Amino acid sequence: MASQLHPTLFSFFSGAGFLDLGFETMGFRVAMVNEIHRPFLHAYKHAREVLGLPEPEFGYLEGDINQFFEEKYSLRLNHLVEKARGESGLVGFIGGPPCPDFSIGGKNRGKNGENGKLSASYVELIIRQQPDFFIFENVRGLWRTKRHRAFYEELKARLHKGGYVTTERLVNAIEYGVPQDRERIILLGFSKNTLFPDLGDHVLADESYPWASPVRYCRDEVFSLPWVSTEPFQPDVETPCPSGIPEELTVEYWFRKNEVYNHPNADNYFVPRSGITKMRIIEEGDVSKKSYKRLHRWRYSPTAAYGNNEVHLHPYKIRRLSVSEALAIQSLPSTFELPRDMTLTDMFKTVGNGVPFLLARGVASSILEFLGGR
Repeated sequence: MASQLHPTLFSFFSGAGFLDLGFETMGFRVAMVNEIHRPFLHAYKHAREVLGLPEPEFGYLEGDINQFFEEKYSLRLNHLVEKARGESGLVGFIGGPPCPDFSIGGKNRGKNGENGKLSASYVELIIRQQPDFFIFENVRGLWRTKRHRAFYEELKARLHKGGYVTTERLVNAIEYGVPQDRERIILLGFSKNTLFPDLGDHVLADESYPWASPVRYCRDEVFSLPWVSTEPFQPDVETPCPSGIPEELTVEYWFRKNEVYNHPNADNYFVPRSGITKMRIIEEGDVSKKSYKRLHRWRYSPTAAYGNNEVHLHPYKIRRLSVSEALAIQSLPSTFELPRDMTLTDMFKTVGNGVPFLLARGVASSILEFLGGR
């Protein structure tokens, strides 16, 4: 029953489309895309063209999400939502509002920061437009930091009052087969009026939602495995994969799988004016510092964050990671590419901001299972 569902999605804060692509490959249909940063929207269009995917039925809307509160845009969006509902039966809003204001390593300005305010805008838009379900993705700081958590609970209370039942989980991308230790909060909401009119509470019981179904690895078990810690840096020297670890969760496995050295973005990496000497002395696998982290080829990557002066080094080459390698760490298909006329800053920013592809597929799978069994 779940496999027969093909819900329609309206995508916000779309970036280069990692989250959307994960949902599309599970049978969802992206009908509208909204992104304020033109280079990201250009990358989104370019990737779809390369992948042979059709343009969204309702097109691309460049601009701030707050434009949808203006009467003409609000009425237009409402019309499109109802049109999509008539075509597919179920409509969802999908998005991860910019997170620097909730990130411990970012601006940490919370709900009063310019990016923080966008989370409230997204929630308000959901309440006004009443999609059948929504996805809200953000950093763990929104969930774990005391003052940010209070704001997060306010957002949920507004959603409950606005007619939604919710379920949430702090997920780690590695659970879904991504070679990366990346925690994110996923908040899902479903219309109480149209989908669960008989449900008394506004919070789904943990056992009521199939969060565990798409999970491939138990995070605690994965992190307790005998991973290699650090080794002397050996430029361009091959080493075998150690026993006792899942090779498919390693950086090197994904480098080979995606043929990163033959990828269109293979030569897109920062060439430093200085710091080469420092790059030579950092051991393979030493990710203990905020910057100048050298990944280990036979280990998963730390969170793919390439801003805030973070420098991630190639395991066995004297350079920073390339865009093709960063895309592989985000578990994207080998055929996914970014336009080569983007600036390196925009390339790495959109990669670091994106939701890992396999994580997106896993969440999409759980939603289909849940909606199909209701």
